[in-house]
Amino acid sequence: MAKTIRSSGHEALRDALIAARKTAALTQEQLAWRLKCHQSFVARVESGERRIDVIELIVLARALGIEAVELLSVAEGATEPDHRI
Repeated sequence: MAKTIRSSGHEALRDALIAARKTAALTQEQLAWRLKCHQSFVARVESGERRIDVIELIVLARALGIEAVELLSVAEGATEPDHRI
């Protein structure tokens, strides 16, 4: 079974989330406040230690003021065509 964490798609999604947070001029702590979670959650997502599920992606996108499909598009474009689950 291939791992999705640390895959090219996961790394691209992580980079897109970081870029979106910085574009929104938010610190990890400010984003965490919007998400009603701890800053460590944001740090683990951004460092690649933690994957996020689809619902979390939607909530993150809303907190960042962007559409989830923008983030999905980045991950899709970076995921290898033959990536296995």
